[in-house]
Amino acid sequence: MSAAEAQRDAGPTPVTDEDLAAVHRQLKRPARNVVAVGARCPCGQPDVVQTYPRLDDGTPFPTMYYLTCPKAAGAIGTLEASGLMKEMTARIAEDPDLAAAQRRAHEDYLQRRAELAEVPEIAGVSAGGMPERVKCLHVYAAHALAAGRGVNPLGDEVLDALPCWWERGPCGVEER
Repeated sequence: MSAAEAQRDAGPTPVTDEDLAAVHRQLKRPARNVVAVGARCPCGQPDVVQTYPRLDDGTPFPTMYYLTCPKAAGAIGTLEASGLMKEMTARIAEDPDLAAAQRRAHEDYLQRRAELAEVPEIAGVSAGGMPERVKCLHVYAAHALAAGRGVNPLGDEVLDALPCWWERGPCGVEER
C-alpha cells in the first residue's frame, strides 16, 4: 500500500486524551489549540491535527492543519531539500489549470478554517504560500491528508512521492 492509497477521507475526528499524548510524543512538546484529529496514519496514530486559528494568548495561527508524524515530516523534509517547492511554484506560474486548482485548494482551506472561527488578522491567508507559491510541503501534505484526495493537487503529489512511513511501526509510541 502506497502513502497515497493509505490516505483516508474520513475527515476530522474528535481528539482524545490519548491522541494528545501521542501528539506530545510525536512533537516532543504539547500540542497547542487542537480541536480535532485531521487525519490518522494507517498505524492508528494521529498524522495531522486540526488547530484553532487563534492561540490561547490571542495570537492568530493560520496553520489549521498541522502535520505531527515525525516519520512523515522527515520524509517531506527530504522532498523540500530536493528543490520540489521551487519546481511546484514554477509550475503554478506556468500552468493555468494547476493555478486554478491551487486557488480552489486555498479557498477550501479558508472555508474550513472559517467554520472554526473568523480571525480578521489572517483573513484571506491560508498556509504554506497558497495559492501562488509553495513554501511548505508539510502544510500541503497535511491539508491533503485532512481534506481528502483531490482537494489539494500539490498536496496529493507530495503524498504520492512519500514512502510508506508507518510500515516500521507507529511514530511517537514509546519503545519498550
